[in-house]
Amino acid sequence: MATIPTSSQPFNIAIIGGGIAGLTLATGLLKHDVPFTLYESASKFGEIGAGVGFHANMVRTMDLISPKIREGFLRSANLLNGNPPVWFTVRVGDERKADGNGIVLRRDGKEFQVDEALFDVYARSGPAGGIHRAHFVDELVKLIPSDRTQFRKRLVDITEVEDGSGDACVHFADGTTAQHSAVIGCDGIKSRTRELVLGEGDAKPVFSGKYAYRGLIPMTEAKKIMGEEGAMGKHIYVGYGGHVLTFPIAKGTIVNVVAFNSRENWTDPEWVVQTSRDGMLADYSTWCPTVQSIVSAMQKPDIWALFNHNPAPTYVKTRPRICLLGDAAHASTPHSGAGAGMCIEDCYILSSLIADVTDAKNLETAFKAYDEVRRPRSLKLVKESKEAGMLYDFEGPTGDDIEALESNMKHRMNWIWDADISLDLEQARMIFNQNAKDALPI
Repeated sequence: MATIPTSSQPFNIAIIGGGIAGLTLATGLLKHDVPFTLYESASKFGEIGAGVGFHANMVRTMDLISPKIREGFLRSANLLNGNPPVWFTVRVGDERKADGNGIVLRRDGKEFQVDEALFDVYARSGPAGGIHRAHFVDELVKLIPSDRTQFRKRLVDITEVEDGSGDACVHFADGTTAQHSAVIGCDGIKSRTRELVLGEGDAKPVFSGKYAYRGLIPMTEAKKIMGEEGAMGKHIYVGYGGHVLTFPIAKGTIVNVVAFNSRENWTDPEWVVQTSRDGMLADYSTWCPTVQSIVSAMQKPDIWALFNHNPAPTYVKTRPRICLLGDAAHASTPHSGAGAGMCIEDCYILSSLIADVTDAKNLETAFKAYDEVRRPRSLKLVKESKEAGMLYDFEGPTGDDIEALESNMKHRMNWIWDADISLDLEQARMIFNQNAKDALPI
């Protein structure tokens, strides 16, 4: 069994997974001098996918974990402009919504056509925006000492050590094991850790009813299609059964495109499959020329099936001590642009609580306080995000009513953007302190 680096702390943590969540948590634990080892199944750190966005309050949370995380984000992010900044400009892209004159909305004596800006959704002030996933991981990797990580370590099982300590024995596919006081699963939507906490049946992700074509367009090409102002902005084109997002990443050198569509089920065992350009264009055959040109220009487009998790009854197991974080706990669809930000919030709360632990047995108390505070908010995101995807695709209760869409979109993100993470930590610490006190022997 592997030995763990010594520390003044009377416990040590195993982090399973070296993506954004695992690396951010590791940075938080480093700040508090908590000993850990991060185990990654791949041969090196890396991320799949293209753009990921962070809202202003989530960027502020990065700073609370470590100013270096925020600095790394700012070095590579394409920040929103304006005060307040525009989150997305909303347009109708599907020509089926228009009347015989191409009009999709008449309001206050003005007529709005397909492909015309209808309204802006304003975000909150402060640094925020999109970043290439791989670029953000590269920044996070710089913060983790190499002796704290082990690669090619695919988790197989976690059992309780038979020495009365309550420690976890982590079993890997290469036949090795390691003993830790507790295990934190940051291993994503297909999490093995989640299966060990909830059982394999309840842990499986479910198809959300949506899939997406994801691709990149060089900014020079995007400007030819959308114009300079259009290419540098953030747009959502709504329609029947689908919607299309465009926004700049990589310091404005690339436009990230995510074109969503609907289907009842997904039977392919692979979640990312190659597609033909003709098949992709067929899904948008009734959409306006701008959208068709955007879709046609996507480089190396893939189809991504979008899965999410059913609500977990708990993020915690006590025998042995295991805690779920990020997508392993609450994988959501991307329609609220807050999945990665929720991971950041998780990391801040959990690393801060662990910093307050003075005995390995109190890790359970910290995990339960984290679970009580974080689970309602993060599970709400899963629900709200799926509903948002249906809203943009005219599949919600209000259908294709544009004015109802505007009213909804201008308010539905408030609970995400206006949350004060310091209040959540205050509540979590109150729960932790009370439960730790109750657990003391009389």
